[in-house]
Amino acid sequence: MLLSQPLHQPITRERLTHWLTASHAVATSGDRRFADDGETLRLVADGRALKPAAVLVLVVNSGNDNAPHILFTERTAHLTDHAGQISFPGGRVEAADIDVTATALRETVEETGVDMSAIAVLGALPQYTTGTGYLITPIVAWADAPLTYTPDPSEVAEIFEVPAQFLLNSHNHRQESAMYKGRMRDYFAIPYGKRYIWGATAGMLITFARVAAHAEGWVDLAPHLMMADSA
Repeated sequence: MLLSQPLHQPITRERLTHWLTASHAVATSGDRRFADDGETLRLVADGRALKPAAVLVLVVNSGNDNAPHILFTERTAHLTDHAGQISFPGGRVEAADIDVTATALRETVEETGVDMSAIAVLGALPQYTTGTGYLITPIVAWADAPLTYTPDPSEVAEIFEVPAQFLLNSHNHRQESAMYKGRMRDYFAIPYGKRYIWGATAGMLITFARVAAHAEGWVDLAPHLMMADSA
């Protein structure tokens, strides 16, 4: 029987590792619905080179009935780019990084203060292209609670976690649109209580859900299409 989402099945480290075996198949499927924010064709037409970056999708095992959470940061309000937005820890690949995994781990330690020895890398999700010209590799990792967070005050206003079951449930995914710089732009969103996860962060989570669906044989439901905001 095909299921639309993992309602009652526990998410374990072993299961996550199994899911990530489907990443390549999803990445090469030719279906780019959830692989970018709709700007790839514009970037290609403009001849712009993409800037490599990486983020860490850190799944934290709370020890509570195999109900892990995913870690997020809220960016400080004074930043020039993406101020106040919710994101995964991560950033641009630097010359000293040996690969994108090193980038994701370095940025996570810098932004959150998590002990790198507590993080076990499991694999990667398909790359995500942003309209700002970044090619992001989402690295998926596992950590057992409790973790000690020490946010970098220059970049991170808050660190928090959201249940992975909620984030990977396709019924909670939305596709929204709004006018931005004179034209209508589409973006993904996953609201959670007072939190509004949107843009590339939401897009990568929806990609994560697609990877899980492919590995498990679940029905792959598209995000709910919301009415456009013309403001």
